[in-house]
Amino acid sequence: MSESDPLGEARAAAERGDWQRALDLAASNGSAGSSAAWLELRAQASYGNGDFDGAVSSWEALYALRLGEGDEVDAARAAAMLAMFLLIDTGLMAPVRAWLRRAETLLVGLPETPAHALIATVRTYERFMCGDMAAVREQAAKAIDLGVRFGVTPAMVIGRVALARLTLLEGDLVGGLAQLDEIATLLTSGEVDALTTGMMYCELICAAQGLALHDRAVEWTDVMEHWGHGAAFGGIGGRCRVHRAELLKVSGPCDRAEEEALLACEELRPWMRREFGWPLVELGNIRLRKGDLAGAEAAFVAAHARAWSAQPGLALLRLAQGEVQAATAMIDDAITNPVDLPWKERPPFGELRLAPLLEAQAEIAAAAGDVATARRAADTLGRIADHFPSPSLRAGAQLAEARARLVAGDLASAKAAASGAVVLWVDLGAPFDAAVARTVLAEVRRREGNLDGARLEWQAARSAFSSFGATGWVNHCDDILAGGHQPPVLPGTPADGSAVFRREGNTRVVRLGGQATVVRDLKGLRYIARLLAEPGREFHVLDLVAVDNGSLPASTRSEHDLDDDGRLAGGGLPVLDERAREAYRRRLAEVEEDIDEATAMNDPVRCELAEQDREYLIAELRRAVGLGGRHRSTGASAERARTAVTRSLRYALARLAEHHPVAAAHLDQHLRTGTYCCYSPDPIAPVEWQT
Repeated sequence: MSESDPLGEARAAAERGDWQRALDLAASNGSAGSSAAWLELRAQASYGNGDFDGAVSSWEALYALRLGEGDEVDAARAAAMLAMFLLIDTGLMAPVRAWLRRAETLLVGLPETPAHALIATVRTYERFMCGDMAAVREQAAKAIDLGVRFGVTPAMVIGRVALARLTLLEGDLVGGLAQLDEIATLLTSGEVDALTTGMMYCELICAAQGLALHDRAVEWTDVMEHWGHGAAFGGIGGRCRVHRAELLKVSGPCDRAEEEALLACEELRPWMRREFGWPLVELGNIRLRKGDLAGAEAAFVAAHARAWSAQPGLALLRLAQGEVQAATAMIDDAITNPVDLPWKERPPFGELRLAPLLEAQAEIAAAAGDVATARRAADTLGRIADHFPSPSLRAGAQLAEARARLVAGDLASAKAAASGAVVLWVDLGAPFDAAVARTVLAEVRRREGNLDGARLEWQAARSAFSSFGATGWVNHCDDILAGGHQPPVLPGTPADGSAVFRREGNTRVVRLGGQATVVRDLKGLRYIARLLAEPGREFHVLDLVAVDNGSLPASTRSEHDLDDDGRLAGGGLPVLDERAREAYRRRLAEVEEDIDEATAMNDPVRCELAEQDREYLIAELRRAVGLGGRHRSTGASAERARTAVTRSLRYALARLAEHHPVAAAHLDQHLRTGTYCCYSPDPIAPVEWQT
């Protein structure tokens, strides 16, 4: 490419995925900020380079430029593209609707154009994520028609995927899957652009996951992974990792599932806003299966901080912690008041989205001895499985039936249902779920008096749990097989719940588990004391340093940096820089527009959804504020503080281990370090520290 054509060179760099080179060329071109071609290139390259806010800002600048030039059609196209990117990555429908409204207003009275196809495409999924299926059908048909007429391939493909998902949600699995198979073939042809291809592969997998069709999800995930090497960009790779984690959560091993979920969280941090709760919840579910209750709690709480529902995982965690009453209240509320957050990864309406909640309700009700609730959950699950003939849904319904029959004392029927669930889960390659079903079958056999048969099921369950990596369940099986019936004590839990970590002059008294020692006070020990004083609260490293050197009092709190649980809002995610804060303020203005329009149209449902978007954005802006109202720093000072605090903590724990290894081991297990530091107490046997 000739040096006299920098725009052409930048486009060539973008086509080969060299996003940074394209951005460097744009930055070195003095006219890039006032050129429509350069602004569009910068929007695409910023997105490819991992700068979502930069991409959105570039689309906004292109919209303003075209509007100022009087080119209303291209301004509408820029607005529609901006709405598309907000739809893909933010989960905030009010700003999406605000930009669509701007685009539609500009095109009033004009002949149909490719911009109309883009608008119909975004409308299709905005309505899908908000559960308006009649509008989805109308807008999808329009997107397909206009996409074919104007050669806008993404509009045609996305419209077809939406119609296929509608077919599935109506219960026609054969017809819907056939439509998706045709689209999958089209995506492998190379005729569709990379961004649309990646997002639609994700849609195919989401459709299968929503119906618990794990075999089809595995098939499409394999195809997506093969395509994705060198082709995926933006948040697509991270989304693929979440899907892999979901599938490994079924097939095992558990450690690999957790690794994929953690990597997904890291990759999706720059991309997802509210939807970041999705990988966090999956991480929590995986850790719950593994038996890492404290880790599951941390993930679920972080998801909740992102305004994301952690159910049914959180209710099942409470059950595992022995809090049956709390688990019952949580799951009942989740079913009675299902969260209506826009989320394309799961069914947006109808009983199908309740299936995981109902399976959890059946388990919790059985543990509580609640015959009526267990019966009701099993009956509803049975109807869902009849309407959506998915083997996994049928297995879940069978297990719920077994639980309901068992708690009602109908042992013969319970045995038949549990045996059926075991067979189905084994055939599906789901060892953990099969093992759980075996534990129910074992209890049936025990109550029948068939102790040898019960022991055989517990042994088979233990073997499956062990291969899967479900350590907590393995321990529970060992306890049962040894003749005990108490839940296992987590490793590292102190025998004595009383503890002291008190400073006396230049020394510190440390007592735990009946052992006490006196050590020289260190900076790292002072950091630990601050964390122990408020268990569960996350402290930014700059705040720890400021408190220790006396520039801020230890008791300083700001309503802007804490959530309702006393943790820093946002679950330890990266803080917002000034550009991101400004982008959030613009989104807030767009939300206000949507609220005003919804109010004028007397649309309370839309108004409520927009209010949720507003609350989320305000919480995110509050998260960017530190103790004393300071903006949180993400620069070199924060990195230096993180390194220094971590080093001081490690040194202090090493010195403490020389005098009190039990206390040092306990603290090492329950302290989380990084940009945010926290002492996470054991949820089953918390230690109350006197500091």
